[in-house]
Amino acid sequence: MAKIFVKDTEVTVLQINNEDYISLTDMIKAKDGEYFVTSWLRNRNTLEYIGIWEKVYNPHFNYVEFDTIKSQAGLNSFRISVKDLIEKCNIISLQARAGRYGGTYAHKDIAFEFALWISPEFKIYIVREFQRLKEDEQKAIGWTAKRELAKINYHIHTSAISRNLIPKQLSKEQINFIYASEADVLNVALFGMTAKEWRDKNPDQKGNMRDYTTINELICLSNMENINAVLINDAVSQPERLVKLNQIAIQQMSVLQEVENKKKLK
Repeated sequence: MAKIFVKDTEVTVLQINNEDYISLTDMIKAKDGEYFVTSWLRNRNTLEYIGIWEKVYNPHFNYVEFDTIKSQAGLNSFRISVKDLIEKCNIISLQARAGRYGGTYAHKDIAFEFALWISPEFKIYIVREFQRLKEDEQKAIGWTAKRELAKINYHIHTSAISRNLIPKQLSKEQINFIYASEADVLNVALFGMTAKEWRDKNPDQKGNMRDYTTINELICLSNMENINAVLINDAVSQPERLVKLNQIAIQQMSVLQEVENKKKLK
């Protein structure tokens, strides 16, 4: 569930069957006067658009029953609800939901047409805000992917530690200390502080310093974990590795920043 704000109107966006559905119930608040979704459904053009969409995307659409309903559009006595359309025609472009995020929802293709019914200006704004939401989601996915990559590489990193730095017959406390120490080699090389130093400086923050990194820092951290594993396998001492990793961090972050600056200039 996500929220977008369109001309001071808060509009809910839900994922239903991996598709984006937008709340018509929220959108109707931007329409002046006494208007309802059923008023929009009385319009013949509305029904024709929904019918075409269903024929294209819904193999179980009951177009025979739908055509009967559509033939009545325009009559003063004609009324049809979303619930009736769903039950009689098996449509999927509209959803009537109960509960916490209850209301009438429409697939984004239909919702944008509903926005045009509210006003051309409203449609332009809702399309813009929806696109912004999708861009933010893609950025979040990219950050998460980099974070997961860093976690995977951390397992490679700790495996090298266990094979090369942990002597036999150590206590669990000693082993944990060595792992923490090696994690802090990377922390100090990239962030200039240990995990404890970061927690002491940020007592109100949840998680750890790596949960607050940029994508560039995550890329660099991922590379450093692999390099540190190789250095450990080559029996390079911890002080030497710290110096090398710090130099690598400075060089890689400089390159990544240059690339980012060039993108901004374009």
